Amino acid sequence: MHFELLAFYGGPDQVMTVTSGLASLLGLLLIFWNKVVAMFVRILRMFRSSDALATEARKNTPTGTP
Repeated sequence: MHFELLAFYGGPDQVMTVTSGLASLLGLLLIFWNKVVAMFVRILRMFRSSDALATEARKNTPTGTP
């Protein structure tokens, strides 16, 4: 038997600790979900407004052709 493979064993005592931590992080995310979405929308609006300003600036600059 290869005893070095025993290092990769994940028993219930290890797995339940990790899944409990992940569940608590997911719970926190769900508690503050509306704030997370609001921040994401705010970031998207910042990028969209800068793109809109750049497009408007391109429209107002002369191209040099008649």
